[in-house]
Amino acid sequence: MAEAEDHDPPNATIIAVSNQKGGEGKTTTAVNLAASLAASERRVLLIDLDPQGNASSSVGYARDEVTVGTYELMLGQASLDEAVQETELPTLSVIPASADLTGAEIELVGADHRESVLRRALLRGDARSRWDFIVFDCPPSLGLLTLNALVAADAVLIPMQARYFSLEGLGALHGTIDAIRSSFNPNLVIEGIVFCMFDQRTNLAKQVVAEVEKHFPQYVFDTRIPQNIRLSESPSFGKPALLYDIGSKGAVAYLDLADELLQRMEARSTSDEDSDGVHDKEARSPA
Repeated sequence: MAEAEDHDPPNATIIAVSNQKGGEGKTTTAVNLAASLAASERRVLLIDLDPQGNASSSVGYARDEVTVGTYELMLGQASLDEAVQETELPTLSVIPASADLTGAEIELVGADHRESVLRRALLRGDARSRWDFIVFDCPPSLGLLTLNALVAADAVLIPMQARYFSLEGLGALHGTIDAIRSSFNPNLVIEGIVFCMFDQRTNLAKQVVAEVEKHFPQYVFDTRIPQNIRLSESPSFGKPALLYDIGSKGAVAYLDLADELLQRMEARSTSDEDSDGVHDKEARSPA
């Protein structure tokens, strides 16, 4: 792992991959987006907040084999350094889910400032100065683990299928994000919506995309993640798709998604710098 002083500026982007509905492609997106960002020579930390532990096993850490992970970090039983594990990709690290994470929500109920336990744990470990991206794989629910992720995150990335039932879940999540902005994390933004398991041949898929673009035009990623057998197979081998079959349509799609995400962030940064320049010029101009 690279040392903190090699990172300039020391300010990781923290992305929560979240959707309260199950089966929308959440874990697949968290794992493969993290791996694709790592393949672009960014230092990435993947944090598994789902008690099912599928993100962990997808990078080689089966839940029943993990002794120190997200639960131990959040409950103060382990430091960040003790919880972080390496993966096959040199620039991708993971905090896996141990079996004890199943009981974390119950234990967090009585914790002080229970909604910010994860944020404080990352702060203690100086996580932002050590990685370029931190990616949370959230549970398919809006419980305390997801709440902790959204309070700690800078942005939310929402994977969804192009189905009408998925639209209902999208609306509920959007309301939750607004509530968290109001109460805990005013800087939280929606990074985008990515369509997963996408079949462009169906009229239904096209109609759902059109409906989402109508209501959330600025959020929808151009990249679509197709239905792909290699993408489905790779977790059983403990590998992200790009290590299992880099030429597969699924692996290529996630590399494209990572590239689109980086381009969006660069465009926003350039826009912000231009705005600052205009403001500076106005400030310097005589009245």
